[in-house]
Amino acid sequence: MQDVATVEEITTAKNLSDSRSKIFLETRAYLRKSLSTVFNLDPLEIPINANPGQPPSLPSGMGNISLSHCKDAITIVWHVSKIGIDIERKDRDFNHFKIAERYFFHTNKTIHKNYLTKNKILNQWCAVEAAIKWDHGKLAKDINHWQYFENTQKLIHKKKNIHLKYSQINFHDWTIALAYEEKTSLNPEIICCSKNF
Repeated sequence: MQDVATVEEITTAKNLSDSRSKIFLETRAYLRKSLSTVFNLDPLEIPINANPGQPPSLPSGMGNISLSHCKDAITIVWHVSKIGIDIERKDRDFNHFKIAERYFFHTNKTIHKNYLTKNKILNQWCAVEAAIKWDHGKLAKDINHWQYFENTQKLIHKKKNIHLKYSQINFHDWTIALAYEEKTSLNPEIICCSKNF
């Protein structure tokens, strides 16, 4: 994948651990290749600002991008308006009761006990992560502030008073969530690739 990496990206990757370096170069390569089809430019000419641990961005006027990856897939979305995306494997192994009680239902555990199915919590986690990416926030700092409304497909950040819509997509072995402003006309470009990182 280094054939579609800039000199700066290769230099940055050398300062990362082997696993992080591989992920960094592969995600940037996929970003460049996918956006080259959107803009009809050579992948190396795409002016991505994408430092490790930071959300990728494009210069003003070129739209908005978001990416997410799990152990065997990466998904990228581009839209003219702000957008966030997250992907999770449907068979992800995690203690959904603990996740739900710690992050989502810590104020009213008993009412929601019958609601705590693994699939529902995974979808909620995915949607909230997409919202955090929309806001360029931090998972540890923001997760407790997001409220998730399944029936109306809304997400509200209580502290910042941000109101977003979300869409959930089931795609083969993964669940994908998109977060966007309520007024957004949703017609994004989405690329999902299966990849062993």
